[in-house]
Amino acid sequence: MKMSKRVSYGILAAIDLAIHAKDAPIQAKAVSRRQGIPLRFLEQVLHTMKNAGLVESQRGAQGGYLLSRKPEDLSLAEIFESLEGPVFHRSGVNPLPRPRHMGKSDLLLGDVCEQLQQAERKVLESITIEQLAARQRLADAQRSPMYHI
Repeated sequence: MKMSKRVSYGILAAIDLAIHAKDAPIQAKAVSRRQGIPLRFLEQVLHTMKNAGLVESQRGAQGGYLLSRKPEDLSLAEIFESLEGPVFHRSGVNPLPRPRHMGKSDLLLGDVCEQLQQAERKVLESITIEQLAARQRLADAQRSPMYHI
């Protein structure tokens, strides 16, 4: 499975919003600076996520972006699909008919590929933005020096 920069940046932006946008919206340029994401690209990603209902935006001097749901209710699969489209097949939901003249490798490996996609989806559905935000908070705490007197 390959993850595009678009998806990676969307996940990083969601984590940043989960950590920093508790009560007030966060401007895209602040997210861009903290996460090292090019601002123009980040704005496109956030716009797409807004259209998918994952983030909300507020205009004005105090405006910016907020997650539209609690971080524990937002999975990586949702971000992935909002930015890349429906890339995962849901098993049992409108399975595609198999062509009559499939090659030997398609016949033998078709089910294996389907199982791999299902496993990828389950993993991405099981990981939430809150879990990754907690990891980020821990990493930030370990990086910042503690001075004891």
